[in-house]
This record gives sequence, structure tokens and C-alpha cells, in this order.
Amino acid sequence: MDFDAMDKEELRKYLDFLMWHYRVVDAFWYVAIEEELGADQADHFNERVWEKAAGLAAEAIVKRFDIRKKGLEGLLAAQGYFPWAIIVGYQIERSSDKVLLSVPECPVQSARLKRNLGEYNCKEMHRREFMSFARAIDPAIRVECIHAPLDPHPPERICQWRFTMESP
Repeated sequence: MDFDAMDKEELRKYLDFLMWHYRVVDAFWYVAIEEELGADQADHFNERVWEKAAGLAAEAIVKRFDIRKKGLEGLLAAQGYFPWAIIVGYQIERSSDKVLLSVPECPVQSARLKRNLGEYNCKEMHRREFMSFARAIDPAIRVECIHAPLDPHPPERICQWRFTMESP
């Protein structure tokens, strides 16, 4: 495949395919472990994988896209390149001392609900994912879950996370 020969539309179609495939691989590896070893083991491995993958992604994003900012500005700059941020469409609210990241609709939770499986208890996995990502940007960033499944949540969002800076 010659990416240099592709026009913008072809590159966009291929990028859309890669994002779709990224989701498919994530979903099927989890389902395979759940079927073989049960939900507790699938959750355990999912937490470990996303903790590691998010930190590595943040490090690679910082290097590849020359992100020099630290703190919440660095987090926001890097988060814009993270595949799940693009797939999910995080809603970001920024103030002087915090970032609120909201997920209005989660593809994983939507797919589960469509299949009558109930919400997936993703809080610990995302806590590890966000902490690992944030730590790679700036170790002083703190992550707090406002709510995530299986917590009750308003109909307009599935989860919400707060990012702040550790006090000096």
C-alpha cells in the first residue's frame, strides 16, 4: 500500500477502517477471555492491558507529535491524538484548575445494552487507563472518577472524569 499515492478521501477511509478495526480487536479479545476464563479474569486482563497501552500511547503521542506542554494543557494536547478519544468523542470542559472529560455515548456500553448484556463495570479499567495516560504526560496530574458504570448516571452521559493538578 502506497500511502503517498492516496488522496485525502482514500486516507480518511483507511483511517476510519483502522479505528473500526481497533474497536473490533478490543471487543473480541475481551469476549474471548470472558468466554474462556470468565468475566473476573477478562476484567483483570482488560485493566492490565489498558493501563499499559494507555501509558505507551501517551509516550508515543508526545514523541511523535512533539507535545512539549505539561499539566492539563499537555494532557489535552495528547488526548486529542488518542484513538479512543477519537472513537468515543469525548466532551471536554476546561477551566483554570480542572478538566472534565465526559462520555455522552460509549460504543462498548451501547453494544452491550443492544444485546441485553447490561452495562460493563468499566470504572477500574478506565481509572487505570486515564491514570497511566496522564502520568506519562505529567506525574502531577490527578484523576478522579465522578461516575462510571456501574454507578448511576444521567441519561446524557455514561461516565465523567475529573483531571486536576496535585497541589505543590
